[in-house]
Amino acid sequence: MSSSVLITNGRVVDPSQDLDGKLDVLIEDGLVTKVDRKIKANVTVIDAAGLIVTPGFIDLHTHLREPGQEHKETIATGTRAAVAGGYTAVCAMANTVPPNDERAVTEMIIAEAARNGACRVYPVGAVSRGLEGKELAELADLRSAGCVAVSDDGKPIANAQLMRRALEYCSMLGIPVVAHEEDANLNEGGVMHEGYYSTLLGMSAIPAASEETLVARDVILAALTKSRLHIAHLSTAGAIDAVRAARKRGVQVTCEVTPHHIALGDDSVQSFSTNLKMNPPLRSAEHREALLEAIADGTIDAIATDHAPHHFDEKNVEFDLAPFGVIGLETAFGVCYDRLVREKVIALGRLVDLLSCGPARTFRLPGGTLREGSLGDVTILDLDTRYAVTNTFASKASNSPFIGETFHGRAVMTIVGGSVKFDIRPGVAPAKPSKKTAKR
Repeated sequence: MSSSVLITNGRVVDPSQDLDGKLDVLIEDGLVTKVDRKIKANVTVIDAAGLIVTPGFIDLHTHLREPGQEHKETIATGTRAAVAGGYTAVCAMANTVPPNDERAVTEMIIAEAARNGACRVYPVGAVSRGLEGKELAELADLRSAGCVAVSDDGKPIANAQLMRRALEYCSMLGIPVVAHEEDANLNEGGVMHEGYYSTLLGMSAIPAASEETLVARDVILAALTKSRLHIAHLSTAGAIDAVRAARKRGVQVTCEVTPHHIALGDDSVQSFSTNLKMNPPLRSAEHREALLEAIADGTIDAIATDHAPHHFDEKNVEFDLAPFGVIGLETAFGVCYDRLVREKVIALGRLVDLLSCGPARTFRLPGGTLREGSLGDVTILDLDTRYAVTNTFASKASNSPFIGETFHGRAVMTIVGGSVKFDIRPGVAPAKPSKKTAKR
């Protein structure tokens, strides 16, 4: 479809401009050129009557697995999953094989995304060479190659001096350090949250203190270096307190939470489903309540999926032996709409901000707005639809914790640069899943 379209009759919700009303959106040559009532233009028209029109969703935390682990996911399948969930851009984490710790890998990711990607892909480079936490990667080279942040996600940066140096360098480069916060010594062998249910199930456990000790350290280092720190997949009340207190002191710290940490608790692990095994683990009710309060009061900057695909055979083992991680791109909006908006934790505009405008602000990315001259990236939502999550996904993987659940609200169309990349409106056939996915 052309990169010029006119979206009519929709309810436009764009928190970046405090817009919430029935408006048309005109995209010409891939850019938003007008948002107004009853626009006339000689371009393809999309009737969004009864639907919500928002700036395209941006995921700050996606594992595309390519290069090196294409049996789990590829840039092609991961970005198809992204647009199926309403995402017009994703940030690809560095723990590939080899890791994205040098220019050649960054350039490969960008080139493959240009060839086969369904949405925009922003690479996140590694903090340390080989993700080993011993010496810094060539951060300036990664930045100039196109990385929008750096992170050793999947592994904490145990060495405080290395973290300090990373923050100092990234301050000069104008990008944030994204921290995966866990004290590996406290976590040793743990597979779920430490609490009542880990004791009941006899599982080795991960205490909340594991996350909280490193968050406390890193906000101190961010203050020392006057640098931008972003906390990935924040999950505990103590970590929230540390972020909130640091912000009051003027520290440049941002944070994200995931849909699964919002919606699920450690009590659900009683099913022993390995699709409930992730790191950080699902927490107890007190921590989930703290997350909801932080979402409501503005402490949380973004909702990120931490989409972490694994092959069916890798997850089809005992809980202790399964890898950490769950997929989330295709279910994120439905989970968040049900758990946050329908349960009156926040309004729809705040959810759009968390999924679109907030991520763009946090990493200083293009998008996250429908202002004139901005990228023509749009997500169109149907809040009235209900759908059941099955084990068939656009992703190569099916390790979702929400299989069998029914949600309200989903993305029915995703537009990237004025081109429709996903369309599941009534009367429009959805893209067929791959044969491998369909067999699962």
